Amino acid sequence: MRQLPPEFFRTPYAFYEELRAQGPVHQIQLRTGVRAWLIVDYDAAREALRNPTIRKDPHTDTGAEARREGAGESGVGAVNARLSYHLLNTDPPHHARLRKLVTPAFAPARIEALTPRVTAITDELLDRLAGAEGPVDLMAEFAFPLPITVICEMLGVPAADREQFKEWSAVVSDITLSDPARMRVATDAIVAYFEELLARRRAEGLGADLLSDLLSASEADDKLTDDEIISMAFLILIAGHETTVNLIGNTMLTLLADPAKYAALHEDPERVPALIEEMLRFEGPVNMATLRYTTVPTVIGETEVPAGELVLVALGSANHDEKHFEAPDTFDAERNANGHLAFGHGIHFCLGAGLARLEARIAISRLLERYPDMRLAVDADDILWRESVLFRGVLDLPVETTKSPALR
Repeated sequence: MRQLPPEFFRTPYAFYEELRAQGPVHQIQLRTGVRAWLIVDYDAAREALRNPTIRKDPHTDTGAEARREGAGESGVGAVNARLSYHLLNTDPPHHARLRKLVTPAFAPARIEALTPRVTAITDELLDRLAGAEGPVDLMAEFAFPLPITVICEMLGVPAADREQFKEWSAVVSDITLSDPARMRVATDAIVAYFEELLARRRAEGLGADLLSDLLSASEADDKLTDDEIISMAFLILIAGHETTVNLIGNTMLTLLADPAKYAALHEDPERVPALIEEMLRFEGPVNMATLRYTTVPTVIGETEVPAGELVLVALGSANHDEKHFEAPDTFDAERNANGHLAFGHGIHFCLGAGLARLEARIAISRLLERYPDMRLAVDADDILWRESVLFRGVLDLPVETTKSPALR
């Protein structure tokens, strides 16, 4: 049984390539001792992500043993149970019901309408970088606060509460569960906060925010329960935040590590949307899809995985599969990266993909325009990566702005 090598969190791709050469599915043991079946091949990954016998619901009887063993990696037990009623944890037919009720809030036109506000928030954050003496951490000063501010505004979280919200988010985003007790305190607080906010919406009237949209969502007399609303708000907070933070950070590290790429993109900013798609493939923000469980013996590739087993789909490996992408370990801004699995596949395809793309597009475009001479303040090899099985992102990103920012 394979184990993740020590260098996995810095660069997992050599390990993935070695596994793909041996077959599409492998049994591995994580650092916590948890055993899981790891899918590393593009075609097998797509197959597993849409296979109805590989489920997400952690409350089914099958897979109970695997869930007990996987608690340390998935966060079960450290997270308030009322936060488990969201799309990412449900299967058909309940999943279809939830998605139908929630999808209108993420319609493309609704997301695109956020462009002016996301641009304004971006510029406010970039203004703070002006005149900085010495290196600044682009993650702490920009990549982290941008999506959390956008999400708070979308949910209708009052400005006075946002600093507390950021603290909770930082704790809950620590999926390594370095402090499970602190995780439980934070998730309990999030539940209590959203309960109070929902009560306030009902008492004062609905507004033009996502929480109000979820409260009013209905289909044929079907409405979301309070637990479903709170759980969906939690998912939006964590999934939306993590995806965008890592996408911005990974993109900037890749560009700044090769100043010629950064300069070329500054000269041709129309390429930013296509570049973001290649970045999603090359160094996507999610390394592995969240936990799944086999409900019956299931053949993946040519391997039969028994019932009740944990399954991990390595999105990062699938996106580097040489059978599907030519020279996959090369970042090619001219590549047509359509078909990448960075946002998943099938019924659990990320509902917030459009929002992540919008925020990344605006963030990278404005950084290029306003700070054309930005450079890394340390060697790229010295950048520390998060030790996370699920997420792929850097801990910090020290940069020098070198010159005053370009005028808006």
